[in-house]
Amino acid sequence: MSKILVADDSRVMRQIVVRTLRQAGYGGHDIVEAENGRDCLEKALAEKPDLILSDWNMPEMNGIDCLAALRGSGSTIPFGFVTSEGSEDMRARAKSTGALFLIAKPFTAETFQEHLAGLI
Repeated sequence: MSKILVADDSRVMRQIVVRTLRQAGYGGHDIVEAENGRDCLEKALAEKPDLILSDWNMPEMNGIDCLAALRGSGSTIPFGFVTSEGSEDMRARAKSTGALFLIAKPFTAETFQEHLAGLI
């Protein structure tokens, strides 16, 4: 069974992401939650998930710094952003840091299917 790490400082938003994952057909996967970027980094290194879905703006460590730290540690875990903003600058920064995609809120199960197809 694949493991998906969902990082967002909003508990409600984590629940929405998890529900949308289920609706998109990923309900059989083991879901691990993180409440900020530092928590995400620690859990990613300890739990070795198959995919990370992270918010961008979080306390303690933001999503892009978490991704940079993961890549700096040699981790190649597939990483994507699910965030409230999706400017071209953010998309370019996400891609250059190693993110596979940036999904802007609001999102649908179809959006998840489109971006996660073939990843897990």
